[in-house]
Amino acid sequence: MKIQNGRERDSPGAEHANKRLLSEPFKQKVKLHLKRSRQTWRIFRGNWMGMLGLVILIIFIVMALFPAQVVSIIAAIGGWEAYEPFDEVADIGIGSPPTPDHPLGTDYRGCDILSRLIHGSRVSLAVGVVASAVSMGLGSLIGLLSGFWGGWRDEALMRVTDVFLVMPWLVLMIVLAALLPGGSSVYKIIFVIGITGWSSTARIVRAQVLSIKKRAFIERARAVGASDTHIVRKHIFPNVFPLVFANSILTIALSILSESTLSFIGMGPDATQVVTWGNMLDDAFKVFAIENGLYLWVIMPGFFIVFIVLGFTFIGYALDEIFNPKLRKR
Repeated sequence: MKIQNGRERDSPGAEHANKRLLSEPFKQKVKLHLKRSRQTWRIFRGNWMGMLGLVILIIFIVMALFPAQVVSIIAAIGGWEAYEPFDEVADIGIGSPPTPDHPLGTDYRGCDILSRLIHGSRVSLAVGVVASAVSMGLGSLIGLLSGFWGGWRDEALMRVTDVFLVMPWLVLMIVLAALLPGGSSVYKIIFVIGITGWSSTARIVRAQVLSIKKRAFIERARAVGASDTHIVRKHIFPNVFPLVFANSILTIALSILSESTLSFIGMGPDATQVVTWGNMLDDAFKVFAIENGLYLWVIMPGFFIVFIVLGFTFIGYALDEIFNPKLRKR
């Protein structure tokens, strides 16, 4: 900002930026994006699976972001006391069935199952999202480079991808979780899930890149002297991103299932420090909860896992309909 004749004036750079932001092409571009956003929302809103999945996800996201507040609200409605997930509020033993103070009962540590169930949504959801981001980022990068480069580099990258594709993912996760240092930390579980789940994404992205790079607008970009980096960043990746985004929603669901599986077999985060739905199930089966009549201890974590996976799956199907016009009802 400059002051001239007692009045503030924008610097030449600021004036140029303001003119660009207020220019007619910029306004038209904003209007086009808003129009596309409204059309996308209209299509999504018309898909009942997408809307149901969105409602389910909102519920779990609220629980993950504000677990203590959700526990307090539920306790206030039910008329019982709110507990923290690691508070030993009952006699330590096998566990106790539901009581007026503990509507889902307590576990063998004496902790309230309802509180642990709600607080477990934070880590389970975080592991799913971050592990999916690692998986999609690695798979997208390898798929982009492989499809764009071609030749021997494409062959080398795809042979590595094939190795990960043919190996059983559960066995590979168990082996990596056992061999890698870091104990039972959440970060190691995220790395293990992310590093074993990228191969299918790489194949999908590569196939899309091979189709896109032969189109006329790519040839025109090459003709005017655009670099490979510019072509990938400005032309190929934006056309691949919708596919990657839709696939990432389904990958989050798979990542949550993977974390639950690892935790259930005792290779997940330490249940005395971190609560997840998977290690809640592991705790339940350690003390034979079903045989001792503690059914809710097993049913509720499983119920939450199924519903959050169902929510992501429904949204994934809805996004697939949006990004693939051939699937839309006419």
